Amino acid sequence: MSCVGLGGNVGDVAHALSQALAALDTLPRTRLLRASRFYRTPAWGRREQPDFINAAATLETALSARELLDGLLDIERRFGRERAADGSDRWGPRTLDLDLLLHGGAVIDEPGLRVPHPHLHERAFALLPLADIALDAVIPGVGTVAQALAALDAGGIEALP
Repeated sequence: MSCVGLGGNVGDVAHALSQALAALDTLPRTRLLRASRFYRTPAWGRREQPDFINAAATLETALSARELLDGLLDIERRFGRERAADGSDRWGPRTLDLDLLLHGGAVIDEPGLRVPHPHLHERAFALLPLADIALDAVIPGVGTVAQALAALDAGGIEALP
């Protein structure tokens, strides 16, 4: 099972996330298993921007982590996401952000690909949606999603109706 975090804060984000979930289910040799509720979360990193809407999805896939990441980046581009080559737009506003959080129990540290996501265990905005659908998923080197979430303050994050 692979886990993907979804988010955005520009445009009709709820619609974009719904469409991105559908797009995940069209990736080759991949099936969307579950999707979390949507959560409104305060901006993180750069706080002078609109709140984000975040979600998570679990996938069954035969794709390698690199192939899956390439598919995620392609979906982002289709939704108007542009990434600065120098990373200067990191933590800035975006139409859609798709992060590969977990890929089975794999631990990967390659240029442009780190699994598990290196900051997953520090980010309630990613863990809370993931807890909806994969509470017992193991974050290698950390513990379960439930354990990581219990160590964080999830204040200010609210489930959307």
